[in-house]
Amino acid sequence: MGSSIGYKSKLAYIIGVAIGDGNLSNPNGRATRLRITCDLKYKKLIKNISSSLQKVFPYNKVSVTRRKDNCVDISCYSNKLENLLGWKAKGGPKIKQNISIPKWIKNDEKLTLKCLKGLFETDGSIYFDRKYKMANFTTAIQLLSQDVMEMVTKIGFKPNLQIHKAKDGRIKYVVRISKNAEDFIKLVGIEKN
Repeated sequence: MGSSIGYKSKLAYIIGVAIGDGNLSNPNGRATRLRITCDLKYKKLIKNISSSLQKVFPYNKVSVTRRKDNCVDISCYSNKLENLLGWKAKGGPKIKQNISIPKWIKNDEKLTLKCLKGLFETDGSIYFDRKYKMANFTTAIQLLSQDVMEMVTKIGFKPNLQIHKAKDGRIKYVVRISKNAEDFIKLVGIEKN
């Protein structure tokens, strides 16, 4: 693993993707596994994730395994995953570990864009509301929602935060970009196809 701009850029993207749709485990007790689950309909996204993961871990095998429920798991084993991602395989769910975006990403605009791309391509949505394009990022982790608000603001947009409380007491944080959403989508490079 090098420290080149390209490597850090791919890593920032993978961190965003992993925070969105990834999980860590250590099934064999020897190496940590990152598994990112993706719907089969997103062929380009699957290719982008697997190729980015391979560039971050050039000497490790990246596998794409089809599941029964029209999804694939994109996986890679490495003992460096916990340090790179900032959470633990045996630490419980991401919400319990209160995961957040690493400062080295938030302090660099290019890396911020790559991480936002990964976050919005996994836990984000793009839709129309009364003929206006919107972009949302949804999480159950308050600290993560604050990080995303900070990052989106830092790149020149004005997001708003909506907090929804479900009947079962769970809270969902939605970061919404409604003004200039098309510009945001283009700048970040969100492709969910």
